Amino acid sequence: MEDVKILAINPGSTSTKIAVYRNTKSVFLKTIRHHTDELTRFTKVADQFEFRKEIILKELAEAEIDIKKISAVVGRGGLIKPIESGVYHVNSRMKEDIKNCIRGEHASNLGALIADDIASSLPNAKAFIADPVVVDEMQEVARIAGHPKFERVSIFHALNQKAIARQYAKSLDKKYEELNIIVAHLGGGISVGAHYRGRVVDVNNALDGEGPFSPERAGTIPAGQLAKLCFSGEVTYDEVKKMLTGKGGLVAHAGTNDAYEIETKAKEGDPKAKLLQDAMSYNIAKSIGQMAVVLKGVVDGIILTGGIAHNPYLVDYIKEMVGFIAPVAVYPGEDEMQALAMNALMALRGEIEVKEY
Repeated sequence: MEDVKILAINPGSTSTKIAVYRNTKSVFLKTIRHHTDELTRFTKVADQFEFRKEIILKELAEAEIDIKKISAVVGRGGLIKPIESGVYHVNSRMKEDIKNCIRGEHASNLGALIADDIASSLPNAKAFIADPVVVDEMQEVARIAGHPKFERVSIFHALNQKAIARQYAKSLDKKYEELNIIVAHLGGGISVGAHYRGRVVDVNNALDGEGPFSPERAGTIPAGQLAKLCFSGEVTYDEVKKMLTGKGGLVAHAGTNDAYEIETKAKEGDPKAKLLQDAMSYNIAKSIGQMAVVLKGVVDGIILTGGIAHNPYLVDYIKEMVGFIAPVAVYPGEDEMQALAMNALMALRGEIEVKEY
C-alpha cells in the first residue's frame, strides 16, 4: 500500500495532543497546553469543540502540514456506551451519544467530534476512534458483584493495554488473539487486565479507583469502614468521591501523587516511603495473581507498562511475586498517539475490521 498520512488527536483536560504519522513514522508531534482561563469560559466540555479544533488546524498550518493529504483522522474515544475493542467509524449515533453525555463529560469526548469534522472537510479522509476507556469485553460471570444493586464495570487503559499486548505478541512471532496475557498499566491510575485470546475478559474499574491503590486512587478499600465513614457526618459525597479517585492512594498517604518522588525518598532510606512503595507493588502483584486465576493458570506473559514501570525496584518486587506464573515483560511509559495512529493504519490497510458503533 502507498504511503498514507494519519492525524491523531487526543484531547485531555488541560491539553490537546496531536500527531501526524506517515505510515508508522511520526512526522509531527505537539502537545498544546490550555490555560485554565481559556477553558473556564466554557460551561460544558462540548462547548470547547470549535476552540480546540481551530487551535489544531492552526498548529498544523504553522507546521506546514498539508491536511488535504491526510487519509485518516483518529480521535481518542470518549465516554460512550460500552463497546468491544477495536477501530470504529465515527458515525451519527456515536456523535449523538457523545453530545448527550450518556456516560458523562470528559475532554476525550471531543476526540471523535473533532476527528469527524476535520475528516469531512478533506477529499478522501476517514474518521475513526480506537480502543476507548469504555471497552467492555468482560465475561458475564465477572460482572456479578455481591449485591444486585452493584455491578462490576469495565473502564480501563484499553488503548495502551491493547497496543502493548499486540507489541508483545509480535515479539513472540504470535498473534495477539492466540495468547493469554496479563497487562498491568501502572500510571496515575492502575488497571490490571486478563487478556484471553484478544479479549479483556476481566479488569478492574481504574476510573473509580477499584483494584490496587495508585498515586491518585484509593483502590479497593474495606467496605465496612467506607460505609461507616459515609454515614459519619464527617464527609460529603463529593469528598468521598475525591478520597477514592483524585485524592486517594499515594497522595492521601504522603501528600504527593508523584511516584518518582516516593521512589527517590525510599532510596534515601525514608521508611514510610519504602513501605508505601512496597505496599503498592504488593497490591499490583496480588491483582496480577487474581487475573492468573481468571486465565486458569494458562498465561503466556505478564506485561508491566505505564509511567511507574520505569521504577526498577517496583518492577523487581512484582517480578519476585509473580514470576512463577509466567515470563514478565516490561514496556515502561506509554505512547497513546502512536497507538491511535497504528490502529488507524491497520484499519486503512485492511489488517483489522473497522466496526460500526
